Amino acid sequence: MNERRGSELLDIQRKMAAAVMHPLTSGDNMTRRRRDGAVNRDEADAIIKPNDRLTSFERLEIYNRMYWFRLYSCFEEDFPGLKAILGSAKFEKLMREYLTERPSKSFTLRNLGSRLVEWLEKHPEFVEPRRELAMDMARLEWAHIEAFDSGAEELLDPDDLMEIDDDSRLRLQPYLRVLELRYPVDDLLIEIQSENGSSDSASNNASAERKTKHVRRVAMLEPEEIYLAVHRQENSVYYKRLEREDFRLLRALLNGDTISKAIDTALDGSALTEEERGVFLQQAFASWVRLGWFPRQTSNEQQ
Repeated sequence: MNERRGSELLDIQRKMAAAVMHPLTSGDNMTRRRRDGAVNRDEADAIIKPNDRLTSFERLEIYNRMYWFRLYSCFEEDFPGLKAILGSAKFEKLMREYLTERPSKSFTLRNLGSRLVEWLEKHPEFVEPRRELAMDMARLEWAHIEAFDSGAEELLDPDDLMEIDDDSRLRLQPYLRVLELRYPVDDLLIEIQSENGSSDSASNNASAERKTKHVRRVAMLEPEEIYLAVHRQENSVYYKRLEREDFRLLRALLNGDTISKAIDTALDGSALTEEERGVFLQQAFASWVRLGWFPRQTSNEQQ
């Protein structure tokens, strides 16, 4: 008997989840017939009772709307820079299409945008005519989320340095991300976040107008090579501009290359002289150690 009741409960839970997680209509209502052929009115009658004010369908629709409005709200909070670049109407269209095609499959809303960059690469029409600028911003905002939420490991011990040689592999902190960009979206995002957090804005319209001006100014710039590290210190995310050699060295280390191979990759084609190369490497590693980017290495990683 208990097994049968458990099976019935599981069936109700699955039907409830399917109805609640199904995308809303363009008018933000619960659809009458889902894509899988199920009729939500029939499903509602089977899993929830009506009351003296609402039908079963209307009660289920409340949960359906609450679920999707929560997704929309979180997505907007995660990508304010992308919204400023596209404008509210285009951003909303992108958001709805993306979340419909790439529905949440994680227990945490933190992962809502995990597939956004990949999806935009396949659907560039959603970010035209500022495609490169929008893609740079999407990459930065997702890197920001990963830098904020990813783990941090115990810092490199000075004694570990005695065990490291050219054939060692140096791991980097899990939160560190490096990006190759075409526009200064780091500065732009800081300006947009400042507008969002401003308490002396005369109105939402005035704030939106200032964001538009920021976006237009950056969009008018000629594309250039910009290298950026996105990292965390004391629960805050920071952006650090890198030289080309810094970026290539960090990326090679993140890819698991040995120190020797990573250095060769970083300096291949570099304009630095032999003397400058030695100074660069010394300063780069010293700076990254101070920033805490190197966690303790295991004996296997040092070999």
